Amino acid sequence: MSELPATVPSHFQTFLAFDYGLKRTGVAVGNRMLRTATPQATIKAEGDARLVQAELRVKEWQPDALVVGVPFHPDGASHDNTARARKFARQLRGRLKLQVYEVDERYSTTEALSSGSADADAGAACVILEQFLRSLP
Repeated sequence: MSELPATVPSHFQTFLAFDYGLKRTGVAVGNRMLRTATPQATIKAEGDARLVQAELRVKEWQPDALVVGVPFHPDGASHDNTARARKFARQLRGRLKLQVYEVDERYSTTEALSSGSADADAGAACVILEQFLRSLP
């Protein structure tokens, strides 16, 4: 993982996370100091409309970087949604000029559901973001 730009003291850095899905994309926001995530309204759009909605969230929250969950099969093998999520991450990076971190999101929806999340997509985005935040020094 590369270092974040030093424009903001590291403990104040804010991140916006996305749990990419074909029809819905979960969103969560969190910061490095608390290492917790808060669910946001799920994006219910596809294609370019999804990117427009993601861009609006970035303008609203002004994060220092983005996190995108990338799904894999339980054995670690890639599948169709792996490529789609990575493409989404590349599109965000190119469109928003922010650093985008990719996080293995296996079992994030299962974990969100088991913890009683009302919105599985936003809950999964929280799981993804908190996993990322815990990995930071």
